[in-house]
Amino acid sequence: MHVDVDGTVGADVTADVDVVVVGLGVGGEETANRLAAAGLSVVGIEHNLVGGECPFWGCVPSKIMIRAGNALAEARRVDHLAGRAQVEPDFTTVAKRIREEATAGWTDNAGAERFTSKGGRLVRGTGTLAGPGLVQVGDDVYRARVGVVLGTGTTPVIPPIPGLAGTPYWTNREAMELAELPESLVVLGGGAIGVELAQVFARFGVRVSVIEGGARVLALEEPESSERVAAALRADGVTVHTGAHAERVEHDGTGFTVHLAGGDQFRGERLLVATGRRAVLDTLGLETVGLDPTKRFLETDDRMRAADGIWAVGDLTGHGAFTHMAMYQAGIAIDDILRQAGVGTGPGGAGPAGGGDGDGRRADYRALPRVTFTDPEVGAVGLTERQARDRGLNVRVGFTPLSDSTRGWIHEVGDEGFIKLVADADRGVLVGATSAGPVGGEVLSALVVAVHAEVPVTTLAGMIYAYPTFHRAIETAVRGLLQ
Repeated sequence: MHVDVDGTVGADVTADVDVVVVGLGVGGEETANRLAAAGLSVVGIEHNLVGGECPFWGCVPSKIMIRAGNALAEARRVDHLAGRAQVEPDFTTVAKRIREEATAGWTDNAGAERFTSKGGRLVRGTGTLAGPGLVQVGDDVYRARVGVVLGTGTTPVIPPIPGLAGTPYWTNREAMELAELPESLVVLGGGAIGVELAQVFARFGVRVSVIEGGARVLALEEPESSERVAAALRADGVTVHTGAHAERVEHDGTGFTVHLAGGDQFRGERLLVATGRRAVLDTLGLETVGLDPTKRFLETDDRMRAADGIWAVGDLTGHGAFTHMAMYQAGIAIDDILRQAGVGTGPGGAGPAGGGDGDGRRADYRALPRVTFTDPEVGAVGLTERQARDRGLNVRVGFTPLSDSTRGWIHEVGDEGFIKLVADADRGVLVGATSAGPVGGEVLSALVVAVHAEVPVTTLAGMIYAYPTFHRAIETAVRGLLQ
């Protein structure tokens, strides 16, 4: 039997397998590896590097940069705390670590070996759906008996600003691959990526300007988070302009000039475009399986099913461009696929253990954690105050600055931050929380448990909180909910 790319008789089927995974980023790689390890025949298709954005151009190299920038900032605080320190930034150390330790020179031999050693078949190229259970790569067509998993991620959004196209602007990829720093940088976009990298570069001595079209940076987080991060950026010498729209861009061979509506101009040797990311659905062949390729993201049910025999995981599902989200969704998809294939799951089986209702785990996004790795670090989970009010909840808010805590007073410089709790007063549980501070992402873990498990506020108020810690501020904020 042979099948045409439109599902009719035509091109020969290259191979029949259990599962075809299109896109081996974080979620796709996890899915492909675990299914292959469980004994299924798996074809994994990747046109770039196995592992995707996170290990090569995202969270791993950027956090190496951030760690280095924070070390510089902490060294500069010695004068306030312990004597005198002289700091001489050297980015070559950071670039070398990213190149040699994190990315192996942007090669994916290790990731490819992990997959193929489990029996998976790695196919280099771009996969396109060609009908139910069919994926085409070049002239080859692979047929999946159990189903197809889509994990093709997202791509940077490049706004249609006159003059921008065709210039050597940076996205996060070019920023991660640089060997030496520019003297000046203009950042378009004040989201997490934009503010994280702006602070890093500023701490290494780069003159940085951030241009954000919205009213505040980190627009998706609490206003208090936006204020605190903007103040931290300015303290590091970053120029922050909000409510500013780029009207056109010029590049003269030596640098960029960004012209704003209203007449202001910003000049930088380099331009970083960090204005969001989008899923690319119109080239996946979704129409061949009855799905709409014109939507912004690919919708799935709570088992990560997008259609009969089609699962999707990671950024393209629209639940946040987070590695932990992709891994979470992969676990759910793996569980469901193994059940479909008749392979045991849970204790004693090949699939993941724990959770679920006896018929497979279900996705639950109520307690989605997220961290912006600025200094102060901003961790958040669940709903913001505004989101909760927009849903019609009877909202109560607890808030306390870290500087009011003993640990904050001891920490002194660099103690900027707060705990903010958002509660549904009718049910007496947290529906959201923010932990901003020196270790905001780590303090967040207790709040994630509280939101996910719907721990009563009265129970949180009766807990014992270690002293003197940053997380002890949670207790103070909880008290504010009960007053």
